[in-house]
Amino acid sequence: MIFVNKSIPYWNPYLETLSREDLEELQLRKFQRILDWTYKQSKFHRTLYQNAGLVPHDIKSLDDVRLVPKVEKSMMRDVQRKEPFPYGDALCVPLDEVTEFRQTSGTTGQPVYQADTWQDWEWWAECWATLLWAQGYRPDDRVFLPFGYNVFVAFWAAHYASEKIGCETVPGGILDTQARILKMQEVGATAMMATPTYVLGMADTAVNKLGIDPAQLHINKITCAGEPGALILSTKKRIEELWKAKVFDHSGATEIGAWGFECASQSGGLHVNEAMFLAEIEDLDTGQIITEPGKPGKLVITALDRIAQPCVRFDSKDIVELDSCQCNCGRTYKLFKGGVIGRADDITKVKGVLLAPSAIEGVVRSMPELGNEYEVTVDKRKDIDHISLKVEVGVSSEGELRRIEGKLKTELRLKTNLGYDIQFFQLGTLPRYEVKAKRFKDLRKKG
Repeated sequence: MIFVNKSIPYWNPYLETLSREDLEELQLRKFQRILDWTYKQSKFHRTLYQNAGLVPHDIKSLDDVRLVPKVEKSMMRDVQRKEPFPYGDALCVPLDEVTEFRQTSGTTGQPVYQADTWQDWEWWAECWATLLWAQGYRPDDRVFLPFGYNVFVAFWAAHYASEKIGCETVPGGILDTQARILKMQEVGATAMMATPTYVLGMADTAVNKLGIDPAQLHINKITCAGEPGALILSTKKRIEELWKAKVFDHSGATEIGAWGFECASQSGGLHVNEAMFLAEIEDLDTGQIITEPGKPGKLVITALDRIAQPCVRFDSKDIVELDSCQCNCGRTYKLFKGGVIGRADDITKVKGVLLAPSAIEGVVRSMPELGNEYEVTVDKRKDIDHISLKVEVGVSSEGELRRIEGKLKTELRLKTNLGYDIQFFQLGTLPRYEVKAKRFKDLRKKG
């Protein structure tokens, strides 16, 4: 364990408060180093760069970084499942130096395998230690991790980071939801980490199956990841009211690492851990790099210190927007307003209107009359886009249902500029999810 002063708000005070000039100089040097490494060690990357007419010494400034070709998940799928099996041409170290295997969830297609050396895994833990410390985790915390430990990275790195900063760390493992709640109650856990969906689901289970008020447990902080939600104000408020705990957001990915975190100041955005990552925002229409606040775009990101299977200019598909304000925590890192707004894969046009599923979540979770779960389906009916929204309610009178329906339709029209076919269901009848929720279904794409 590393012994640190608990009163200091930064895990690494030097890196987290670097001047912009020094930070960008560090990023450039690290980018040049990882680019040179991948060019020499990865057959996949070297071929990609040679086809673009690029060699590492072409990158002399951060502006030059945009000359480097991007990598997409589909490209990684194409080069894997071959020798050295199963990582293929992107592996940059001998196979016997790989100590960690993870794979993506496969929610958007065939899983991608991720190799890490022990040095990479220590890097993962350091990234997570930075965000946990920023959210107020300290050695006197007892942290409960209610997730199924398996081949997905999930909160594996969070587990090791929690230990690294000195917390007592309790794995939830194969326990079911009820057993996890009872174990949290038994040991007096003070913090936990899960998807926003599962945190809400645990609250439902605690109340309706165990007769336990989540607010009466000892949890005082919750870190959410895996899906948008913890920075959607209505969802954050709903979780905080149920658990009487502070809720923090985090963003990362198997192929990228733990790149973004909300800090204890809760300024309404995600910090980019810029000492470890280089984040660029790409215009959705033109592909140009956005450098000014106020315009959303697609996050293209580089993990600056990951060596086994590098992540260099990876197209994350996450939609983000630079914040014009500086967080009052004192960190010099960039801030993404509202965190990850959505996924480029999910943001779609319906009846000519651009729709982000997170906007629907914001409306549903803002209405106390509705349950935690919902489901959205977009399809075609006689060549006309049609949206249906399934929600849960705890009332049955016709008059009350009509009132809720009118209020919901009005709010959705105001926030998304679209009309919806509302369908009501009893509490507890819509699907529940432990990891990533699948609430938005665009059947037009399948058609």
